[in-house]
Amino acid sequence: MDLKTYDNVNLKLVDGLRESIRKGDRLAIAGAAFSIYAYEALREELSGVAELRFLYTSPTFSSDKAKKASREFFIPQLGRERALFGTAFEIKLRNQLTQRAIARECADWIRQSVRFKTSLMDGSMVGEVITGRGDEAIQFFPVQDFTTTALGLERGAAYATQILRLSAPNATVALATFDSVWNDPSKVRDVTEEVLENIETLYRDNAPEFLYYVTLSNVFSRFLEDLTEDVLPNEGTGFRKSLIWQKLYNFQKDAAFALIQKLEKYNGCILADSVGLGKTFTALAVIKYYESRNQRVLVLCPKKLNNNWTTWKSNYTTNVLAGDRLRYDVLYHSDLSRRKGESNGLDLSLINWGNYDLVVIDESHNFRNGYSTKANFENRYERLMKRIIREGVKTKVLMLSATPVNNRFSDLKNQLQLAYEGKVEEMDERLEICNGIDETFRQAQGAYNQWTKRPPEERTAKALQEALPFDFFEILDAVTIARSRRHIERYYDTTDIGRFPKRLAPLSRRPKLTDQPGAPNYEEIFELLRQLNLAVYTPSSFILPSRVSVYAQMGGARGLSLEGRELGIRQLMSVNLLKRLESSVNSFRLTLERVRDHICVWLDRIKEAGYAERSDLRVTTALEPDGTIEADEAEALEETLTVATKSMTIALSDMDCVLWSEYLRQDLELLDRLLSRIANITPEHDVKLQQLKADLTTKIANPINSGNKKVILFTAFADTAQYLYENIAPFMLTNFGLHTALVTG
Repeated sequence: MDLKTYDNVNLKLVDGLRESIRKGDRLAIAGAAFSIYAYEALREELSGVAELRFLYTSPTFSSDKAKKASREFFIPQLGRERALFGTAFEIKLRNQLTQRAIARECADWIRQSVRFKTSLMDGSMVGEVITGRGDEAIQFFPVQDFTTTALGLERGAAYATQILRLSAPNATVALATFDSVWNDPSKVRDVTEEVLENIETLYRDNAPEFLYYVTLSNVFSRFLEDLTEDVLPNEGTGFRKSLIWQKLYNFQKDAAFALIQKLEKYNGCILADSVGLGKTFTALAVIKYYESRNQRVLVLCPKKLNNNWTTWKSNYTTNVLAGDRLRYDVLYHSDLSRRKGESNGLDLSLINWGNYDLVVIDESHNFRNGYSTKANFENRYERLMKRIIREGVKTKVLMLSATPVNNRFSDLKNQLQLAYEGKVEEMDERLEICNGIDETFRQAQGAYNQWTKRPPEERTAKALQEALPFDFFEILDAVTIARSRRHIERYYDTTDIGRFPKRLAPLSRRPKLTDQPGAPNYEEIFELLRQLNLAVYTPSSFILPSRVSVYAQMGGARGLSLEGRELGIRQLMSVNLLKRLESSVNSFRLTLERVRDHICVWLDRIKEAGYAERSDLRVTTALEPDGTIEADEAEALEETLTVATKSMTIALSDMDCVLWSEYLRQDLELLDRLLSRIANITPEHDVKLQQLKADLTTKIANPINSGNKKVILFTAFADTAQYLYENIAPFMLTNFGLHTALVTG
């Protein structure tokens, strides 16, 4: 018996093995993996072998499973099959790109001289190589693999390799045992053809389509492995037969299917498709899926988008989805700041907020700011997280927004927190990212900040992508879906929807305010507006010192004082006046007149009311839509400051009416000056209006599409819309015979 030790520094072929193979005409190998590179290294010796028997070991589980495993012998995940093409330590050989030629030659040799069998028995066997016959047999063991690494031709990972060389009678007994197993069909199965089939894949000519699908399989294998019945939509619900599903385009169906998977796996996601790609309909398909599973759904949207959602659950003839019987609740973002009252027929004080299984948040970017930094103040984000998502049943969150990020990556992170209830450790585990979500977003923001400081020519989208951490894209891929029109046209069949219209470059016009001599310009008007006190909106600033304590606890939203709320209203009105001026001189004039009338009302009340009677007069800071402020602006104020109640009023007797009157008169004087300065700016001298007429004339003379003379004018304010209608309608009818319609509200 010889005992030899080979270290991992001076690698040698096992002494005697090469010579024994060369002398013997028969070779038996058991319990070892086989590599085509071992054949190449021993080509000269193996060519003289008349017969080679290769017996694979069986997996160590029950017989039934072993038999099943043998039938599935060549599953690529098994290490012994991968070894056919070279082990991890034979990478140097693979890099020589000679696999194809070696594999072809090895396959020819196998067909002539080699048989492969796999064991059907339980348990493992010691790897061994037996050469020769009868009393001339020589046994080498343990030989774990018949590879260049195990044979000592390539460097491996083992600290030391000890090979025993045994002659007769030990080797003879081992050979007899091998032959008894080899010749028993109940213990082994011939897999030579399967080995050949695997080796042939190395040199077989494959169709380009096959290579394409193999590439896809390798690229997306990790994602395919993640797909389980737990996250795939339950087809048994029949959601594919619903009316809403039938009305979706192919790219919307893909989005709905993916959204359900993400909701099931990550508990939330963001649909951030571009404007006009039908996010609402896609979300309705997701809602229908969860309703078909008897789950309760809540839609949170801005009040102005109410009809976008209530239409599809109504029992109206105009509802094309009436047959789906959608039953979700619709509430507004602003309702999260209210404790009582009614909204869309629901009593807010009685709603079981924690009983919703799915919450769909339209315009979710309104929740991008996250938790409030003010002490003792719960904003609507916190109320959503606390009352709806964390309390009660496990709630999934689907967010819809074309602009989930404004200028900070934390905008996106704050929205994603709604999905994982702020429990960042759980989400880090689900995403399987190197760095946590918080660290990834911190790095992403830092990379973005550095990118913004680059010269304009270097500030490209590609440069930003390269700067952002890889984990950031992993997060986006996991919990967001965002497609553009270009993406849809490139990757989807658009036969059903046709081509998206091509957008023309916008034309920017910057007309003067008027062509009247002596009229003010925008800068002069702005300076006059800055001098306005707008004291009519801040009566709390004039409460007598002795009465301040009475109103100390009166405020708007929790934690906001009455004075703070009124300063917010004043700031809103200041901005509102500038926005009106930007919209149209007529809208600006009407707003100034309304503010002036409001001031005059209170000056008259202060003047006419006696001191004794003033205790019954109360000043309110509520700002209702009355033309001075649009309904949308009133909603924005309501969401930010909480709408005023009847109790939020100030007794006139508690105010310094002399000082307040003085401030009101100052504002009245400024407003009169402004109104007098713009009094002569009639429609004929409104340069902006005249520019619009000129553009309309050009458009009608040169339509973008042949014969199409339609024009839609959008404006933010009803006053401006009315003004345009009164001046454009007769102009269009007289000059072109075209009719004009007005839509407001």
